[in-house]
Amino acid sequence: MMEYYVGLDVSLRSCALCIVDGKGTVLFEREVPCEVGDIAECLVEFPYPIECVGFEAGSMSQHLFFGLTAEGFDVVCMEARQVSAALSAVRNKTDKTDARGIAQILRTGWFSPVHMKSREAHGLRALLSTRKALLKKTMDLANEVRGLLKIFGIRLPQTVKHGSFDGVVRPMIEIDDVLAHALV
Repeated sequence: MMEYYVGLDVSLRSCALCIVDGKGTVLFEREVPCEVGDIAECLVEFPYPIECVGFEAGSMSQHLFFGLTAEGFDVVCMEARQVSAALSAVRNKTDKTDARGIAQILRTGWFSPVHMKSREAHGLRALLSTRKALLKKTMDLANEVRGLLKIFGIRLPQTVKHGSFDGVVRPMIEIDDVLAHALV
């Protein structure tokens, strides 16, 4: 029985899709929106069962990996440097030719799969990086206010306890109308 492999060249809004058989013959090519439902619908319409779907690691990898897996496809996310090196030999580099190349890489097995972290792990990472960004912005803003107050001769204590910055600064600036107008 012949096996069929799908290569996806993923962009933010669209995906170039290419299906090859076990011998490497291109059977189907199309550009589809980069949405799990659209890709799955296109693959389900293909008359033969798909062996595997592959794409290189990138910002949309997690979404596509878990979405297409939930649709019942065997999905492989490939190491981006390896795919890039393999595709660098292609003369006319387009999304379509990249999808062909990815399908051929998948068919031959000349790739390293990338471990896909769970959605929970990605959620925790997003939470931690958001917290880090908010803390940095809070510190930047506090330092900006400190610098502005120095111009008016107001020096804050070297350390202000976390969460009490507003309570320390507000009474100091409400005394001066110009400062109160600028900072409150």
